[in-house]
Amino acid sequence: MAGGPSTPALTAAVIGAGGYGFVAAGYLSPDGLRDAIAAVRGLTGGPFGVNLFMPAAPGDAAEVAGYAATLQAEAQRLGVALGEPRWDDDAYDAKLDVLEAAGVDLVSLTFGCPSAETVDRLHTAGVRTAVTVTSPREAQLAAGVGSDLLVVQGTEAGGHQGSFADLSTNDTPLLAEIRDTTDVPMIGAGAVMTGRDAAAVLAAGAIGVQIGTALLCTPEAGTSAVYRDALLQARFPDTILTRAYSGRFARGLANRFALEHHGQAPQAYPEVHFLTRPLRAAATQAGDPDVPNLWAGTGWRGVTAEPAADIVRRIGADARRS
Repeated sequence: MAGGPSTPALTAAVIGAGGYGFVAAGYLSPDGLRDAIAAVRGLTGGPFGVNLFMPAAPGDAAEVAGYAATLQAEAQRLGVALGEPRWDDDAYDAKLDVLEAAGVDLVSLTFGCPSAETVDRLHTAGVRTAVTVTSPREAQLAAGVGSDLLVVQGTEAGGHQGSFADLSTNDTPLLAEIRDTTDVPMIGAGAVMTGRDAAAVLAAGAIGVQIGTALLCTPEAGTSAVYRDALLQARFPDTILTRAYSGRFARGLANRFALEHHGQAPQAYPEVHFLTRPLRAAATQAGDPDVPNLWAGTGWRGVTAEPAADIVRRIGADARRS
């Protein structure tokens, strides 16, 4: 839930309701991450985790330039220039330093598999690790470096797919992913919106479930008004897996931009993310839901504007009854 929806208040509310909250480190500076950790600790004494983006390989500059040419008309319509399609590693090493020093309870990593040395370093600092995986092969790689947990992500999940061994779209449903994975303890992620959803994931072999879309419209989330309205008013009929916004496959509501540019963007994250950022920001400011990325899982129709604690407690109570 990086890029806006994740807030210290949301993390603390989840913890207060008996859940396990995360801070989204993606797109934060190292100082911003340090501040977010301190803010959560100021709101709750419970343990929590931090989610960290693994660096990706640079994309093909010519392919990115070709995609940029297809976006010029969009930029002119919105009255902004396209962003500079640069590569960076999201300050990965500096953020690892912050997390090691902060001694958080758990670091989850996505978009890649850390080295065994990185996992050992975090373990030495008393920090557990989790790796997002989308296939048995990725699960084996994560288990091989000593990860304590696997976050098994099904195709239903909203936002970016955590794939790293195979960057094509993950089309495998969550329950099938869990059944085919290793014996490392698993957290299931993907369209968990109700207690019944959670119970099914637990019955398939997971020790817990991860929710994101269900919390997007809570008062504690930093989700924009345009984003909230698109979800709560069901402005678009379905979701789509696309690289159009970031150069990495992600699931979101199928608005005009996603549909028109689906299939055009190359595998180039974060270059495409920076390229399209001014378009997304301008459209959000203008109240235009047809352009921004509106990440959501396939269970998005169950989104409510209730407090986060109420949602977490209800899912937990209903799962125990199921």
